[in-house]
Amino acid sequence: MALHLIKLAVGCESVKDLTERVAARARLGGRHIHVTRMVPKRDAELLDGGSLYWVIRGEIAAREKLVAIEPFRDGEGIGRCRLVLEPEVHPVSPRPMRPFQGWRYLTASDAPLDLGKAAEGIAEMPETMRRELRELGLL
Repeated sequence: MALHLIKLAVGCESVKDLTERVAARARLGGRHIHVTRMVPKRDAELLDGGSLYWVIRGEIAAREKLVAIEPFRDGEGIGRCRLVLEPEVHPVSPRPMRPFQGWRYLTASDAPLDLGKAAEGIAEMPETMRRELRELGLL
């Protein structure tokens, strides 16, 4: 069973914002990476179909598939980690999430479904409408 990571998308206001950032990086060429301080110890489980789930404005909102995990040392000798991701953002069924530092593991059973698989018609709604309906307890 796949294991996932979850991380705050600092500075991102919406899934659309995250998608635009990923597309802008893709236009620059090269691999799509996210650098983090700590190296996940359970890399084999993560690379067996795992994704990086993004928390945007207090809710788990999107994911990107993990392709590779590359530990390295930066110019100052500090250990870091490159999370290599597929440059495709998949919106997921929104779920509230409190702020936290760094990243956390997320089991497959706790991971939200992709938005298209969660419920019919929800994926076509504007993100702001989905957020408002969730806040009202209607989603």
